Amino acid sequence: MGLLDLLRKLKKNDKEAKILVLGLDNAGKTTLLKYLSSEAPSTVEEPTKGFNVKTVVKDGFKLNVWDIGGQSAIRNYWENYYDRTDGLVFVVDSSDDYRLDETTSVFKILLSEEKLKNVPILVFANKQDKNDALQPNEIMEKMELSNISDRKWSINACVATTGNGVVEGMKWLVETVSKNQSEGK
Repeated sequence: MGLLDLLRKLKKNDKEAKILVLGLDNAGKTTLLKYLSSEAPSTVEEPTKGFNVKTVVKDGFKLNVWDIGGQSAIRNYWENYYDRTDGLVFVVDSSDDYRLDETTSVFKILLSEEKLKNVPILVFANKQDKNDALQPNEIMEKMELSNISDRKWSINACVATTGNGVVEGMKWLVETVSKNQSEGK
């Protein structure tokens, strides 16, 4: 079952989902959003200074995707977007080992947010096309993802510029969000 099939299935229940896309600046959040909305990702020229929102509509089902800038000065405003979040996509620049400690710190803050409690998290290990990219299992270990026990999570390798791995990750997130909505979580 592909992503479109899942969206069709959710449409039958007239559901929609709010998805936050967060991560440090230059991780590939906007490129990911452009790929999801079928726009040319090569048009991303500078870091997002505020937010981008796209509604991805497939067969009448709405996936409201919010991409919020990841610079340290903007992260203080992330909490303004947490209400009614159904899923969180956290994008990691797999080729930026230097900033992985900062990435992990920011991620752990998100895990402690009350408004994001029980929200499923998809971690995209982006930029897998780079020679120095860490593999998802290395990122999982460094970010201590296996210690997360209060929500569902997944990590997927991807290349947002080409879409490689994006559909597989989003399929997991859509299935998980759909299940949570049907269970009233």
